[in-house]
Amino acid sequence: MTDFLHGRIEVITGCMFSGKSEELMRRLRRAAIAKEDVQLYKPDMSQWWGGEAKVSTHAHQEMPAIAIKSPSDIFDHAWKRTTLGEEIVIGIDEAQFFDIDLVNVCTQLANSEHRVIVAALATDFRRKPFDPIPSLLCQADQIDMLTAVCTVCGKAAVYTQRLTDSKEQVLVGAEAIYTARCRRHHEWKP
Repeated sequence: MTDFLHGRIEVITGCMFSGKSEELMRRLRRAAIAKEDVQLYKPDMSQWWGGEAKVSTHAHQEMPAIAIKSPSDIFDHAWKRTTLGEEIVIGIDEAQFFDIDLVNVCTQLANSEHRVIVAALATDFRRKPFDPIPSLLCQADQIDMLTAVCTVCGKAAVYTQRLTDSKEQVLVGAEAIYTARCRRHHEWKP
């Protein structure tokens, strides 16, 4: 087993198109190669994603996942698949769509000697925090902030630019609705 398996929380964050899900899958694949028990979870957002039991990246990489309604559902799935005391590497994608219970669940899992890797947007298109991610960052053992490429100037992008006039915080979509922008070219009018 790797040195990582001593209970820890790793958070991969950044704007859209920064490769968060790709990095999550890379870490999970490495853990699987090391013969560790790997489990991947995502929010059940079937009203938008059709309930697919996989995580997909913008680069068309895919990995099987378990869609859950609440972070506490991880306990039911994780404990059914492992023997008592076995360490698990748990991946959680699109974690910004979960409620604050995510922080407690991740902390309990890490305190039980499991490695928890979370990929999430930290902020929305208005640069406002996506709860519960700021609270989770405070509990993390490792934080990786990824950048994308600004579609205006080609510099490092840290913000997600919404291309539609919708003001709701959650509007699921990809290239047709969002793009990556640097600080200089990010436009948000409250």
